[in-house]
Amino acid sequence: MTKYLGSTKNLAGSAAGLLGVLLHVVGVVGAYWPVVVVGLYAAGALLAPPEKVRLVPTDTFTEISQVRSELASLMSTVERSRVPDEARAFVTRIHGMLTAMLDRPAALHTDPDLLHSVIRLARVDLPLSIEAYLNVPWWLASPAAELLTQLDLLEAESHRIAELFYRDDIAQQADHTRYLRRRASGDDPAIS
Repeated sequence: MTKYLGSTKNLAGSAAGLLGVLLHVVGVVGAYWPVVVVGLYAAGALLAPPEKVRLVPTDTFTEISQVRSELASLMSTVERSRVPDEARAFVTRIHGMLTAMLDRPAALHTDPDLLHSVIRLARVDLPLSIEAYLNVPWWLASPAAELLTQLDLLEAESHRIAELFYRDDIAQQADHTRYLRRRASGDDPAIS
């Protein structure tokens, strides 16, 4: 109920209802003014646009913290399990990239698509690969090869996501290199 009080529909209906009261005060509507006020309120509430739907959780920082915990738990599972050393190395590298991005929640918060990619990789793709491998009997050889293929693909995706995440930092570093080269060659007008 309290959510409706601050909604666009209630505000628009209230404004239209006040218009009905104003019409009564100036004498445009007579004895039927309560019906006019209610009718105008209903019309305003019905014609007002609906509230915006937010599919991204409003508390992104809490979600990022949960993802970090889940990722740490996954890493602990990998370290204690029968995951081959080569696969463990892949998971360690992917974990490092994801954790580095999750350590900067403000940067992730500003880009919902990037945040979604990081969360999908950390919560769905990586755990699913590990879980599927651990659910297959240890004496089958092919699941290990399949796991390595999946982890290779996931590492490539984590690199792609990291390049997007750090694109501003990379651009700033490249700009600074260009500036230093110009200064070293004597082309910097500020030195003259």
